[in-house]
Amino acid sequence: MAAFAHWMAIALYIATTGVAAATLSRQSQTTRQPLLLGLFACALVAHAISLKFTLITDSGFRFDLLAVLSLITWSVGLLLLCLSLRHRLTLLILATAPLAALAEMGAVHAWGGVTPRAQISPGIAAHAFFSIAAYSLLTLATLQAIYLYWLNQQLHNHRPGGISRLLPPLQTMESLLFGLVAFGQLLLTAALVTGTLFIDDLFGQHLVHKTALSFLAWILYSILLWGHWKKGWRGNTAVRWTLSAFAILMLAFFGSKLALEVILPQQ
Repeated sequence: MAAFAHWMAIALYIATTGVAAATLSRQSQTTRQPLLLGLFACALVAHAISLKFTLITDSGFRFDLLAVLSLITWSVGLLLLCLSLRHRLTLLILATAPLAALAEMGAVHAWGGVTPRAQISPGIAAHAFFSIAAYSLLTLATLQAIYLYWLNQQLHNHRPGGISRLLPPLQTMESLLFGLVAFGQLLLTAALVTGTLFIDDLFGQHLVHKTALSFLAWILYSILLWGHWKKGWRGNTAVRWTLSAFAILMLAFFGSKLALEVILPQQ
C-alpha cells in the first residue's frame, strides 16, 4: 500500500504538471481547469496516504529533512488547491507539482533517526504543527512573489501578453501575496512562542541558531507588513522583502536540519 501510494502520487503530480503546462499554452483555461484541479487533488490524496507511512513508523515518528520536506510540499499543495477554487493559479500549480513529485521521491530515503512517541508532548506537537503550517504558507507566498516579479518585468517591458493574460489581475495577485504573508506571519509567531515555551535545552539540541534565524525572518516579515500597510509598499519592493525573509527562514529550518543530520554526524 505504501509503495503504491508513493508511486501513484509521483505519477499524478507528473500528469498534473503536463496538464498545467498544456493549459497555459492555450488561450482559454476553462475546459482544462476541472481536469487540472481533479488530477492535483488526486495527487494530494495519494501523497497524504504515502505520508502516513513515511512519517509514522512502529518505533516512532520520522522528522528528518526529506520526510519534512515532503510534508511541507504536500501542505503547500493543499493550500494551493484550496486557493485555486477561487483564483486561477495554474502557473503556481505548474511550479508546485514537480517540486512535490521530487520531494516524494526523496522521502523514501531516511537521513535522520526516528523520534520515539514518548518524546512528542502536546506542546511539541503544537510547535511542529504551527511550524509546518507557517513554512507552507510562506513558501506559497514566496512562489507568489516570484510570479509577481516576473509579471512586473513583463509590464515594465511593455509585454503584458502571453501567459500573463490567462492569470488573475496584478492587484488581485498582490492582495493574495500579502494575505499569505500575514497569515504565515501569524502562524510563525505561534511557532516561535510554542517553541520557546515547550522546547527544553536549546543549547543541548543545537537549536539556538535555528531560533535566532527564525526570529530574524519574523522581524523581516513584520517590516514588510508594516511597510505595506503604512507606506504602501508593493511591487518589487514587496518581492525583495519576501524573498529575503524566506531565504533566512529556510536557512533556519533546512540549514539546521542539514547540518544536524548530514554534516555533523560525519565529523
